[in-house]
Amino acid sequence: MHTHSQVLLTTAYLPPIIHFAHLVQKKTVLIEQHENYIKQTYRNRSTILSANGPLSLTIPTVKKSGEKVPIRDVEIDYSTPWQKIHWKALESAYQNSPYFEHIADELAPFYNGRVKFLFDLNQQLIEKLLAFIEISPTIRYTETYSTTTQSNTLDLRQIISPKVDITSTELKFEPQPYYQVFVQKGGFIPNLSIIDLICNEGLLSLEILERSIK
Repeated sequence: MHTHSQVLLTTAYLPPIIHFAHLVQKKTVLIEQHENYIKQTYRNRSTILSANGPLSLTIPTVKKSGEKVPIRDVEIDYSTPWQKIHWKALESAYQNSPYFEHIADELAPFYNGRVKFLFDLNQQLIEKLLAFIEISPTIRYTETYSTTTQSNTLDLRQIISPKVDITSTELKFEPQPYYQVFVQKGGFIPNLSIIDLICNEGLLSLEILERSIK
């Protein structure tokens, strides 16, 4: 069986646990920066657990008519107060979680300042979260767009998607139960945003992520 020494991922906003689990497994992580933007994916959407169940948080992007937009050129639309809405949602979902106050200071600047491009915002958030759980994989960026990859690369660009079942064998994902604030309401919900795991488990998140990939 071929072992992959690196993983190829798309950009993602507060990525789902499956994305982060692959991010921490490999020494080298490649992030796709030459694809065209695809709507209704984790590139600009994450799912947290609110008192009423899973809640999607979507970053609005500036509409470009008709043409395909390279992911690097996707601009965030600040004409609606999405930052305020997202921050309020994060607070109400996680203010009673054990670690929210520890990470809130790290995240708050992203909901007050303005980052022009979606790709940059996503990466800056991911770097903060990686630092918080004390892990530093080597992150590189693709130099061109290619549908094929080297044999040492696990390509998850199309597979980590809200449209793909997380039990898909290619994903090698085994959700590990952990404490969730609203677990008594609807039972454990797997593969939420990494923020759900970190707010509830803090530094133990890394161990849970490592156990999540078969």
